[in-house]
Amino acid sequence: MSNVKKMTLTCVIIAITTLTSNIVYIPVGFAKIFPIQHMANVLTAVLLGPIYSVAQAFIVSLIRNMAGTGSIFAFPGSMIGACLSGLLFMKTKKLLWAFAGEVVGTGILGAICCYPLATLILGQKAAVFGFIPAFIVSSIGGAIIGIVVLKVLLKNQTLQGMIRKNSIFNRDL
Repeated sequence: MSNVKKMTLTCVIIAITTLTSNIVYIPVGFAKIFPIQHMANVLTAVLLGPIYSVAQAFIVSLIRNMAGTGSIFAFPGSMIGACLSGLLFMKTKKLLWAFAGEVVGTGILGAICCYPLATLILGQKAAVFGFIPAFIVSSIGGAIIGIVVLKVLLKNQTLQGMIRKNSIFNRDL
């Protein structure tokens, strides 16, 4: 797949994810749970790899923060999950590992990285593990949606060939 096609697909995923941020989110304390971001992370990680996945997560987080629909916690949460999901899928070529990478990366590692942001930058009193339950629930839900979307796309014969032909891995998923 050419770089132009990869960037175009990334931009489409960014647009869909950003537009849905006004509709599908759950406020939990001073964080917002956004399962569509986790779905986008899994889709981008599987179809385009970790670099595009992290870029997509960063741009969506930036746009959401500028538009006032996101919080600063979107950066570490989504980017770590996107990176780990892409790396694990790249190494194993298994959707289950893309799912696990998103859940562990966002739900645990990203949540722990939000603690310094809450205490140092925002001055909020937060428990070290206070973000983990909310982030895990959000990432599990979003990653499941991402896997289901990939499975549905792969059942369509026309899309299946196009996805396999255009993915960076060029193999059965």
